[in-house]
Amino acid sequence: MTYQSGRHFLQIPGPTNVPDRVLRAMAAPTIDHRGPEFAELARHVLAGLGRLCGTARPVALYPSSGTGAWEAALVNTLSPGDRVLAFDTGHFAALWAQMARSLGLDVQVVPGDWRRGVHPGQVHDALADDTGHQIKAVTVVQNETSTGCASQIPPIRAAIDSAAHPALLLVDTISSLGSIDYRHDEWGVDVTIWCSQKGMMLPPGMGLNAISAKAQAAARLARLPRSYWDWQPVIAAAGTGLFPYTPPTNLLFGLREALAMFDEEGLPAVVARHARHAEATRRAVRGWHLETVCQDPADYSSTLTAVMLPDGADADQLRQQILERYNMSLGAGLGRLAGRVFRIGHLGDLSDLSLAGALCGVQMGLTGAGVPVGRDGVLAALEYLESAA
Repeated sequence: MTYQSGRHFLQIPGPTNVPDRVLRAMAAPTIDHRGPEFAELARHVLAGLGRLCGTARPVALYPSSGTGAWEAALVNTLSPGDRVLAFDTGHFAALWAQMARSLGLDVQVVPGDWRRGVHPGQVHDALADDTGHQIKAVTVVQNETSTGCASQIPPIRAAIDSAAHPALLLVDTISSLGSIDYRHDEWGVDVTIWCSQKGMMLPPGMGLNAISAKAQAAARLARLPRSYWDWQPVIAAAGTGLFPYTPPTNLLFGLREALAMFDEEGLPAVVARHARHAEATRRAVRGWHLETVCQDPADYSSTLTAVMLPDGADADQLRQQILERYNMSLGAGLGRLAGRVFRIGHLGDLSDLSLAGALCGVQMGLTGAGVPVGRDGVLAALEYLESAA
């Protein structure tokens, strides 16, 4: 394979670049996961995770992907045949609904065009029609990684309350937590689902649930089979620092360092930085005379931008050319967007200069591939970054 000088630009929407200081922290010698040093580490990082997602309650941590955290949320709160209200907002929302069906749940899907987030009115109408309270849970993806469309959680919570419905609110924050404003307790979320390899700035390997008192009460009555995913023994680790299985020890070393980075920058500054980078990217897209998948400005994602190519252009070929020529990886179009869309990830440990380099690579790639685009994209992004600094 031909050597390519310089660093690789990993601009997919996760896994994201792992900061050097996190990598160095993970390179520490493995310690006894039943010893006092590890117990102290575990209690420290579990408390930090609670602060990050905005909860004063324990957080359940599993050695898993985000998919495992999805399953944990479902099997701990629901029983066979329970009805779940889901929304067709993108590829990952569809996969979560498919998982619920495979677990024996009755999934009611509100159709969508994959170009906007969940509308609170849809939530209210579906729950208001459910006078018998057959719907036991509402599943929402806060930030749909396949489309770059975000759903606004506080109005959704208000819609559930307005309908006077007792359904649990389960929220996937896999590509948003640590990058987009989120407040588990304040917003009345019952289960928050996320994982390590996106805004958390870590490699894959940790799935997490934040759990409300209402969800924990539901777990005592839920009858879906669970063993590995059972919350109760995992939640106990928040107090003891000891897990019911072998934990991802060295990932927790990295997590301690990542949490320190959040504290040093300040979470509001992290959220503002992601919003600034997202707006700069959208201005670049407009300067190229291209269209974002997300059509509603209120639903724009702060962590990725999905870009539509003109008819006749192949997004996968474009990504391949950009990888070969400029050593940069972009996200593929998924599901019904395959071949038509590429995705620019702008989340995690990313600076203005890194984003500018990535956008230059996209513009050079578009031009080199013969895609008819405007040439003002990078300039528009740079002007915005300068004015918003």
